[in-house]
Amino acid sequence: MTSIGLSRSLVYKVVSRMFSNKFSYEDAIHKLNSLQSNKSTIEQIRRDIKTSKKCTNLEEMEKYLARTGVPLTTLDKLSVIHVAGTKGKGSTSAMCESILRTHGYRTGFYSSPHLIAVRERIRLAGRPLSEDLFAHHFHRVYDALFKTQTFEGDMPKYFAFLTVMAFNVFIQENVDVAIIEVGIGGVVDYTNILRKVPVVGITALGLDHTSILGNTLPEIALAKAGIMKPECVAYTVHQPQEAMEVLKRVAAEVKCPLTVVPEYNMYTFQNGLRLSIQLDAYRINASLAIQLAHAWMRITTDNKFENTDKLTSELINKLPKETVIGLRDCKWPGRYHVVETEFGCVYLDGAHTRESMDICAKWFNENCRYPDKILIFSATGDRDAEILLKPLSHMKFVTALFVIPSAYKKNTDKSDNFYRTEQNELVSRCKKYAEIWNNLNNSSRDTNVYECVSDALESINKNRNQSILITGSLHLVGAALSIIDSNLNYT
Repeated sequence: MTSIGLSRSLVYKVVSRMFSNKFSYEDAIHKLNSLQSNKSTIEQIRRDIKTSKKCTNLEEMEKYLARTGVPLTTLDKLSVIHVAGTKGKGSTSAMCESILRTHGYRTGFYSSPHLIAVRERIRLAGRPLSEDLFAHHFHRVYDALFKTQTFEGDMPKYFAFLTVMAFNVFIQENVDVAIIEVGIGGVVDYTNILRKVPVVGITALGLDHTSILGNTLPEIALAKAGIMKPECVAYTVHQPQEAMEVLKRVAAEVKCPLTVVPEYNMYTFQNGLRLSIQLDAYRINASLAIQLAHAWMRITTDNKFENTDKLTSELINKLPKETVIGLRDCKWPGRYHVVETEFGCVYLDGAHTRESMDICAKWFNENCRYPDKILIFSATGDRDAEILLKPLSHMKFVTALFVIPSAYKKNTDKSDNFYRTEQNELVSRCKKYAEIWNNLNNSSRDTNVYECVSDALESINKNRNQSILITGSLHLVGAALSIIDSNLNYT
């Protein structure tokens, strides 16, 4: 940490102690959780997106930002790399951020969801905000919004609030570049309030959030393509033909140059490079991250963003040592993550789409160390659990445990991982997952449902010579990590 960063952190710590507990991190989490959408609100959002109210999110976001002192003209000055996609957008964004940080830029990074602490979603220089710094920014933004309500409840919901807060943080902290990961979709996502974006990236596309985005790949591609704008360059990976056709059409319509990144084996590296994970999907994400980072540096250096006539997509093939180090040192917990524990060797991956679960199954099958296999699974409410479980059903799990994705049964609204869904509904989902699993003709000798991850782990006979796969949801992975390995290292 630089001396400037250290002094700023100390100032916030001293200031926070001067005020009452209402300015604490715990109170910030309590207020943030009060903004979570209930079931009826979520259903209304889905209906709005599928009807003519598709711009409501962005209209609301513009008003929220203005109420915190950030008009769109101010937001325009924030230099951003915007990343959308079905799978891999988190790891792509993380690698992109790490590359730029290694090149000496002061970075901001906004991603979702978090694993253990909500502070992980907003990062400066690769590190999640400290509790004091999170509380400082949170209460300033929350109070500005609360005081300017035109009616009771005129407040942004959970993700919208964090998006407003992230933009405020990055502007106030004067970052050189902010890497912004889309929440859901693209065109109507709250992050798409951004109007001036020099570089955008679209990761691999597949069927996900179909209840919101559409039931076909072209529909989903159209939603993701919504982040492409005039005066920017776009990069994507090789896509299925029907998805690529949509991306190319939108790019042509908005006059945004679109380039497909090269295969990973096409690069040459200074001093050699070995990524910690030898997976094709991860290598594809690395290639996209490389091109996004270098496009931003090229545009920033050449001032091309100010002269759209010169704005073209280019590719880099020979990578400098800073890029190599940025890739090598990137940390992205909860994805292809292995932890040795007293329960056994635990393999964690937040796979939550059909395609990502195929990759997860392949990764686990090739890397699990012990023949006795245990599955711990959960999924969020709008995903098809049968599609997620099928790639795992042919493995010989001796036990399959279906759990609510909470670390412990006691889950209050002062917890970073509090969810408003009723407990009975969560238990019913787990029972449904277990039924689906049993119908898949799997070879598990034991299938059980648990109300929290700690209970599921305690049910396992402690044996270091067994392989435990925890997958299906990043919320589940986060709950598990909070028990077995809570000290996440992002840098």
